[in-house]
Order: sequence, then structure tokens, then C-alpha cells
Amino acid sequence: MTEDADTPKIEPQLPAEPLRRAVAERYLTYALSTIMHRALPDARDGLKPVHRRILFAMRELRLASSGGFRKSAKISGDVMGNYHPHGDAAIYDAMARLAQDFNVRYPLVDGQGNFGNIDGDNPAASRYTEARLTPAAEALMEGLDENAVDFRPNYDGTLQEPVVLPAAFPNLLANGSSGIAVGMATNIPPHNLDELIAACQLLLRDPDADDAALVALVPGPDFPTGGVIVEPPAASLDAYRTGRGAFRLRARWQIEDLGRGTWQIVVTEIPYQVQKSRLIERLAELIQTKKVPALADVRDESAEDVRIVLEPRARTVDPEMLMGMLFRNSDLEIRFALNMNVLIDGRVPRVCGLKEVLRAFLDHRREVLIRRSTHRLEKIAHRLEVLRGYIVAFLNLDRVIEIIRHEDEPRPALMAEDWGGVFLTEVQAEAILNMRLRSLRRLEEMELRAEHDRLTAEQADLNALLADPVVQWARVGRDLLAVQAQFGKHTALGRRRTTFAEAGEVEDVPIEAMIEREPITVICTAMGWIRSMKGHQPLDMEVKVKDGDESRFVFHAETTDRLMLVGSNGRFYTLMAASLPGGRGLGEPVRLMVDLPNDADIVDLAIWRAGERLLVASDAGDGFVVPSDEVLAQTRAGKQVLTLREGTRTRLCRPVRGDHVAVVGENRKLLVFPLSELPEMARGKGVRLQKYKDGGLSDAITFPLAQGLQWKDPAGRTRSEPDLTEWLGPRAGTGKMAPRGFPRDNRFAVPSPGREGGGVA
Repeated sequence: MTEDADTPKIEPQLPAEPLRRAVAERYLTYALSTIMHRALPDARDGLKPVHRRILFAMRELRLASSGGFRKSAKISGDVMGNYHPHGDAAIYDAMARLAQDFNVRYPLVDGQGNFGNIDGDNPAASRYTEARLTPAAEALMEGLDENAVDFRPNYDGTLQEPVVLPAAFPNLLANGSSGIAVGMATNIPPHNLDELIAACQLLLRDPDADDAALVALVPGPDFPTGGVIVEPPAASLDAYRTGRGAFRLRARWQIEDLGRGTWQIVVTEIPYQVQKSRLIERLAELIQTKKVPALADVRDESAEDVRIVLEPRARTVDPEMLMGMLFRNSDLEIRFALNMNVLIDGRVPRVCGLKEVLRAFLDHRREVLIRRSTHRLEKIAHRLEVLRGYIVAFLNLDRVIEIIRHEDEPRPALMAEDWGGVFLTEVQAEAILNMRLRSLRRLEEMELRAEHDRLTAEQADLNALLADPVVQWARVGRDLLAVQAQFGKHTALGRRRTTFAEAGEVEDVPIEAMIEREPITVICTAMGWIRSMKGHQPLDMEVKVKDGDESRFVFHAETTDRLMLVGSNGRFYTLMAASLPGGRGLGEPVRLMVDLPNDADIVDLAIWRAGERLLVASDAGDGFVVPSDEVLAQTRAGKQVLTLREGTRTRLCRPVRGDHVAVVGENRKLLVFPLSELPEMARGKGVRLQKYKDGGLSDAITFPLAQGLQWKDPAGRTRSEPDLTEWLGPRAGTGKMAPRGFPRDNRFAVPSPGREGGGVA
């Protein structure tokens, strides 16, 4: 029976699977792959797979520390082709980082060429650079030929690669590690190897040693770029006990005396992983924005060593205070997070404390020792067997030669011969047959027996080692002492670079204390262009402004003053007088200094004074009294003080002087009531000051009732009204018509914008 050509073929259906389960299983597979094969280091050798494969591939290329260099392109190509099926750029980046002495405390790759710098510049292309292993990397791989660790097939099954390196020292803590996986991350700072080995020796002597004893030997990280750790010891102890925490790290600096009372600050070490070029840019930005007014200039005079010169604005600036502000506002101080999330035995991710990580390393070293000793025993057993055969051959050399010359199959004949009650094994017979003729003259019984005795003694020692854990731990300790002698604190590489100090109290330093106090004249136009002139200039002087603009606020101040700018949107903004642009030219728009919206006007500009009380009110006639400390803004966005309903704007902000409030509306009705009827608030809409049928609030002022009200008539003469009984009433009243001669603009004679400093508005 033939199948009809028009009959559709029925494809076999795949088993149905819920989408939720399918996505969950596939994402879990991806997450586990990321965690175990990419992001988290192994607690035993402190390496991720890519780093382990790079070092192993370089070893296979015989790039010993005492040998020649090879092109980085060749190395990354071999790693990619043989062990790591990912992009060669990623492999080269990982290899380059292992060669950067400003990133890795004990470099594992010796680079020749441009491998990047502390400024953040990238390494040269892999075709231009060369590399080889360092002694530290060789120490990590010592024992690979002695079955010290397990091997597994590479990605295509053609080669073998180590699952973990033997690791003669605790590389995880010595060089640190960082990575981000799915749902977890790790960040481990580098440490001093001499201190780590001392902590390991303590654990070997006392496995129950507490965290405090370990932290006494390992007080904190040792960063390759140096710096000063200012974290309290109690916080460091807690971080090492739990595996989570942070360390405050500062730049190292010193004062250089330039003579005649002048000086400059020189930064010689910057925090770990801070790019010097970006740090310089940030310091220059602080100068430009005058956020740290005491800093006048920054220069990068670095050559091979870091040398950043900071010039103060005046010789009277306190260096400690200046550096305190820079620590607060730049990366001259950072917090390096500690998160010791590692793979225990290469399988289980866990956040570990210092003791647990060191314990995992020591257990690994003991396993490596046992495996190497077992491998050595096998080699010794094989060699002893061969030596016994050589001794038999030496004692019966003529008969051995005769058998080899006359027998077609000499090996079975040698094995069948009775050599004085001794029969040769297949291994011994094969060794005799493979021996070169020229070796016969050196085949002396004394040498053979000396080697036999030496190997027998070594065999006995190894058997004793494998039989006694105490001997094993003692041997681990001796091996660590050898590493300590090679990379310890007495060597140039092993000397501690990061020191410890107590953090100075710099957080509460007022900015005014860092500014040289000088008189200035503040000028602000109606369109919001602001500037300052040196010295106290005449307030009625001619002021150059843009076409269509006019001078609005002119008053005397000092460079240490803070200026309070009141916007019609109810927000208060703070300006530093020292940060104002210079008097040459037209100045700068104030909207470049604070986030004052374009649809908001400047209601008032004055010197901010601590402890003062201010009367604020909207044009709807609502207001209250606010302490000046509540209006000080910390950001460009300002601080909302007066809450305004739609369609209303801020009308005024006046300092409180006296015991009564005088309010005048656009209808020219005047009301006087006691100041005690106004609430004191930090923020809000306030209460009704005066009731209006038409229009709104025109002006308000506080004054001593005993002195009466004063104003200037159209002729400029000062007029006063001492008896205000007619206008006294409760708050929120309508009031009565203003006295004869009251200004037509319905404005009181008020203090100048500079308040006590004098000025015009």
C-alpha cells in the first residue's frame, strides 16, 4: 500500500510543559552556570574558571617566570581554543587585569608592554603586548604534575583541565575577587599575604581560635594602591566575623612647605580602584562650582608614582579641615564593601567569615599534600622496583648480556631466569632492556644501593605522613613558612602598603570656616543676573546691566555669608557669597546656581542669619512666622516653606522686629494686630492675616507698637503715625483706610535686602 502524496504528514507532538515550569528550569540552569562557572571564585584557590584557564594555558605554553615572553594574542587564542569558549577580548581583559599591579596585590601575570594604568586607560591590543607567569602564579600551580588535584575534560572533550589549582597560598584573600551572579554577588578586598599565613599558622596551632585572635593578625585589607584605612577596629571585626561589611579607605597625603608661610598638599596614594583621571576631574569640578571654596587649584604631577598637588586658596586655611571637606565631596575617601560570597569545595555558594575561608584553604592544602604524597609513593615504589632489578643485573651482568644476545624474546627469558632465588618482574625486565649500553659503566652497586636506601627512607617518611594527621598539618605549616619567606613582609612585594588611622571629625566642619573672610558688594538685577564686587562699594553707584534690565538688589556682605533667596513659588534657596561670580562683566543668571523655575520670580534676596525669625506671606493674605534655621536649603532644589494654592504667589519675606504686625491690602486698608496672633511654623500655608473682598495682600511688616509706623512721602520725607489705635484690631480683620500721606504703592519703609548691612531694593 502506497502513501498518497496529498496526505499531510503528521509530525510527532512534543510533550506539553507548563510555561512557568519551563522558564523556571531554564533560568535556574542559567543561574547555576553563572554562579559556578563565571561570577563566584573558589574558596580553595581564589580563582574563577577564566583565570584558572589562563594560568594553566600559560603553563602549558611553558611561560615560566624565568623564561621568555609570548604575545598576548597567542595566549588568549590558546585559552579560547583549548579551554574557554568565549570571546578573546574578554579573555585578554581578564589576563591584563592579572598583570596590573594597581589592581592585583600579588600579580599572577608578568606583562611586557602597555597593560593599562591607574588613570583608567585600557591596555594596548593583544598583538602588541607580551606576558609570562610570575613566581606567585607558579606557586599556585605547584604540584599539578603530581596528581595534586582532579582534572576534567575541556569543553570539547579533547583535553584535560584542572578543576582547581593546588594553591600554595590563600589567593582568595591575598588578591581578592569581585563578581556579580544571578541573585548574588561577591566583593573581597586584597590582603597582606604575610598576615594571612600568620593567621593560618594560628589555626594550625589552635583550630578553635576565635575571630578576634585572627583579626589581630589580619587587621584589615592591604590594597595594592596603598591608602589609609580609617574604619574602627570593632567594625572590622564584625565584618570579618560575618563576611559582610565595609572599610573606609582614604588617600594618603602630606603637607609640603613652600616657604614664607605658604604650603601645598600632595596626595601620594589614592584609594583602591579609583581612576586618577576621574578623581582629578572631580576635584576640578569642586573648584569650578566652589563647593569647597578653600581649594584654589589641583595639578597632576604624577610620573611613575602618584603625585596630586592641591593648592589652598589662602595660607590661613586649616589643612586638616580642607582635606576633611575633600574626603566628604570626592573619591579621596571611599567605602569598600566586603561580601565574602564564595564557592565552598567548588560547589556550594556561601557567605563566609575570615575563619571559614582560611579553614577551607587549609583543608584544601591538606588534601593536596595527601594526594602529592600518594603520587610520590607510587613513583618511589616504581623506582625501587627498577633499582632492585638494576642491582640484580649488576650482580649478574655477564649472564644478562648473554641472554640479551642469544634470546629472540629476552624479556620472558630474563623473567624466567632464577637469579639466586630472585625472579625479575615485567617492569624490572623492561627497565633492563631499555637501559642504554653507556649506562652499564655507571651501573655501580654502591650508587644503586645508596639511591635505594635514600628512597626507602623517603618512603617510610611518606607512609608516616599519610598515617598521622598531626604530621600532615605540621607539613602544611612548613610549606606555608616557605611561601612566607618568598612573599612575606621582608620582601619588596610583601611589605604592607595600606596603613591604619583614626578618622578625624570632619563631617561637621562649616564651609564658612574654610573661606577667607573678605568684604564684598552683592548685585542682583531684576532679570536675575547676580555677581559680587570686592570690597564695600557705594550702594548708589552706577551698575552695568543688560539692555532692558535694571539693578534690583545691592547690599554689602562678606565672603563667609550665606545668601537667602526667596522665590515666588514658596521655596527658599541658599547661595554661598564666596561662590558668586566676580564683579567684572554682567555676572551669571542665578538660575544656573539654583533650580529656580523660569515662571518663578525672585521675591527677596538677603543675608541669611542664624537664629532670626522671618515673616512670610502670600499675595492671598496667608502667612506665618518661620525660624531662619528652617529655611536653610542644602541642595540646589531649595526648600519648600510656604505652601501655595493654585494661582497664588509668595508676596514677601521680612525679618521680625517688634511686637506687632501691620498689614496693608491692595485696597489701601491698613490693619495692625499683635505678633503673638501669628503661629510659628517650619512649613505650611499659614493663617489669614487680613480679609479682602477684592484684590489681595500688598505689604506687611513687623514693628514695635510704641514707636509707631514710618513711611516716606512722595517728596522723600519721613512721615510717621505714632497713634495706631484706629487701626488696631484682631487678625483676619478688614482694617481701615491708611493714614493721609501713606505711599501710593502701598509699601512700608522696610529694612534693606542686606538687613543690617544696608542696601537698596
